[in-house]
Amino acid sequence: MSTSKTDTRADKPTTRTSKTAPRADKPTPQADKATTPTGKATTPTGQATATTPRPSDRVAAADWGVLGGELDAFGCAFTPPLLTPDACRGIAGLYDDVERFRSTVDMNRHRFGSGQYRYFGHPLPEPVAELRAALYPYLLPIARDWAARLGRPAPWPDRFDDWLEMCHAAGQRRPTPILLTYGPGDWNALHRDLYGDAVFPLQVVIGLDRPGVDFTGGEFLLVEQRPRAQSRGTSVVLEQGRGLIFTTRERPVRSARGWSAGQIRHGVSTVRSGTRRTLGLVFHDAA
Repeated sequence: MSTSKTDTRADKPTTRTSKTAPRADKPTPQADKATTPTGKATTPTGQATATTPRPSDRVAAADWGVLGGELDAFGCAFTPPLLTPDACRGIAGLYDDVERFRSTVDMNRHRFGSGQYRYFGHPLPEPVAELRAALYPYLLPIARDWAARLGRPAPWPDRFDDWLEMCHAAGQRRPTPILLTYGPGDWNALHRDLYGDAVFPLQVVIGLDRPGVDFTGGEFLLVEQRPRAQSRGTSVVLEQGRGLIFTTRERPVRSARGWSAGQIRHGVSTVRSGTRRTLGLVFHDAA
C-alpha cells in the first residue's frame, strides 16, 4: 500500500486538494467521529443492517491466535472478510468525493511509483473509523510482545483514542487512513508508512476489488531485510473485503543472539489490466 522511507513516506510531499484476545475492557469505536455519505444506517459504505454483521463484529470473530502466529512466521497475515462486496464498492466509490479527503498524491510526480492515492480527512467514513478502532485492541498484544522481544519500550496505551491523543501531543494530528487507486501500468515503490516519531508497528490493507475479475497483476509485496542475510520477498494477492495485516517497519526475527529486528518495506507490483483499489489503515496519525 501506500505512505522513514529511504523512499519512506514520513517526509513525502503531498498535493493538497480543495494471539490473544483483547482485554475485556477493550475500547469501542470511535476515536474518530464518523459519517456516511447519506447518514443512513443502510448505506453501502459498510454500515450494518439487521442481518449484516458490523465490521467490528467481523474483527472480533477472527482467530487472533492463528493470525498472531502467521505474523510471527511471515510478517503478514490475512484476516477473514471484514467488508462485504457492497461495502467495498461503497468505500471505493468515495474516491471521487474530493471533499472527503485532506490531500491527494500523484505517485509518478513524486517518484513513488505510478497511480494515485488520497488521505481521508475528518470526519472519517463510519466503516473506516470503526475498523481502525476495532482492530487496534487485537493488534496491541502483538505489538507489545514484539517490543518485549526486541527489548524496546511499548508506549501504546490500552485505548485507541488515548494512543491518538499521544500522536496529537507529538504533533501528529492529520488522519492517515488512505484510499489508493491503480490502473494499467501503475505500481507502488517499496516504502514504509512512517509519519513522525509516534509509530504503531502494525497496519492493515483491505482489497476493494476482485483480483482476476476487476484487475490483474498488482500483487502486494513485502521485502524483508534479514539480519546478516539476503532479503526475503513475499507476494500476496489481496482478495476483496479481506484485510492483510503486516508490519509497519520491522518485526522480531530469531537470531543466534536472541532476537533481531527484521526491516520490512512494502509496495505493489505492476497492475496489468483493470482497476485495483485498496483501503489502507495506519494506526498512527501524521505530522
